[in-house]
Amino acid sequence: MHVHAHGAGNPKRVLKVSLGVTLCYIVLLVVAGIHAHSLALLSEAGHNLSDFLALLLSLVAVYLQSRPASSTKTYGYHRAGVLAALVNAVSLVAVSFFIFYEAFWRLQHPEHVQASVMMWVAAAGVVMNGVIALLLYRSGGDVNMRSALLHEVGDTLSTAAVIAGGWAILATGDYWIDSALSFGIGALILWSGFGIVRETLNILLEGTPRGVKLELVASAIRSIEGVNDVHDLHCWSIGSETRALSCHISIADIPPSVSERILRDVKDRLHHSFRIDHTTIQFEHVDCEVAHGCVMPVGEIEAHHHHSH
Repeated sequence: MHVHAHGAGNPKRVLKVSLGVTLCYIVLLVVAGIHAHSLALLSEAGHNLSDFLALLLSLVAVYLQSRPASSTKTYGYHRAGVLAALVNAVSLVAVSFFIFYEAFWRLQHPEHVQASVMMWVAAAGVVMNGVIALLLYRSGGDVNMRSALLHEVGDTLSTAAVIAGGWAILATGDYWIDSALSFGIGALILWSGFGIVRETLNILLEGTPRGVKLELVASAIRSIEGVNDVHDLHCWSIGSETRALSCHISIADIPPSVSERILRDVKDRLHHSFRIDHTTIQFEHVDCEVAHGCVMPVGEIEAHHHHSH
């Protein structure tokens, strides 16, 4: 996981401050929502509670990922943040369905809503969520921090919608607007949640990293002088910002000192063009049995069969 641990963008400090402020705002939303009979404010409390969970999980993940690799965890804890983002996203989906249920019930049984309270509390939320979103944006771009950022951006937009809804209720006296706003907030939560679920599952299932096309990677490797062909090519993510690659490269029968130059060129190309730094590359100079992961050259396989008879 790539995070900037310096200056104003220190992820740990940003997350701790954000946690404290978000918790205070959740309490304000619940009290104001009950007082004003506003489901939109209570939905915002649910939205912010999921944000609180997101920020807490992100903070735990930052601590875990700072732990060094060991003999049993040879890649370290890079995927702690990915798992945190997945749990966070699943919680978002659950919250959104609860909001849908409550909003549907309110449409059948409208309640008198104090729109002025809605507007003042929502205005405070826009300022708070906007500041937290800015701090998170400056603190890093991995999937864990980005999931927390998405929560805050979504909150800023949905809270702004609550202000508009409060004004509309004041202007028209139609209390169903409160429930309609809740549906909109729920849909926003659902959309952001599914996006994070898709990305985190791709990482956990070791899919090709987002934005990387395997055929372009193969083409880039083949274009390097000295490379005859590349096969058994795999590219995946160890963490959200840590990409890995393994492949077999066919080269001429040349001394190691010459093949070292080819290896260096391949690594440089992968780093600069695809941000891939963790590589396992196997050189070969004979025809290879590709069917089972190219374990040994064809000639050696045949010799092994003759020897075993």
